[in-house]
Amino acid sequence: MTLPGGSSPWLTDFGRWIARVPYAWQFRIRVHGRDRVPLSGGVVVVANHSSAADGPILFGVVPRRVTFLIKQEMFKGVVGYLLGKIGQIPVKRGEADRTALTSALSVLKAGGVIGVFPEGTRGEGDVASAQNGAAWLAKTSNAMVLPIACRGTYQAKGWRPEVDVLIGEPFHLPEGKGRAALGVATEQVRDRLATLVAELDGLRVSEGRR
Repeated sequence: MTLPGGSSPWLTDFGRWIARVPYAWQFRIRVHGRDRVPLSGGVVVVANHSSAADGPILFGVVPRRVTFLIKQEMFKGVVGYLLGKIGQIPVKRGEADRTALTSALSVLKAGGVIGVFPEGTRGEGDVASAQNGAAWLAKTSNAMVLPIACRGTYQAKGWRPEVDVLIGEPFHLPEGKGRAALGVATEQVRDRLATLVAELDGLRVSEGRR
């Protein structure tokens, strides 16, 4: 099964529909490069993070079920129960959460999709830094990395602000073991994603949306 244990496939698909239709109605979303998403096999989606809206938007627009690593504080009460049922994994921020990483690794090895915000927290979304988790998951599972840039959600104002999602080319990380190799792989993830964000910024400027 390409979702974590305890998840409900039909609830996951229902949640994706909510993210794609009713939730997304508050934005005007344009998706570029959807055909670049690998339709099978393990994939680590890495995305920039500037708003709480980023996760739900990507959950809806990516044409595969995505299991995101979400901060543990969100897994409380009804919301936490539903997040678990739609295949999301709680992660402790600021430390190497082995339980979360092990669950994510199982999803990848089963051919599923894991979503990670490598910046580790919300900010301006320019990917000035990245944590090691996404690269470690991709290298350990031999999964492809799929960078996705999202712009327009940061401090969004007004009626249905314009949001752009740019899906980049998937790639494999270089081989190699040890801390140094992981550092190189993490920098490659950061660089590819930051470059994609810059490309999307240029597109938005050229079309008068920034």
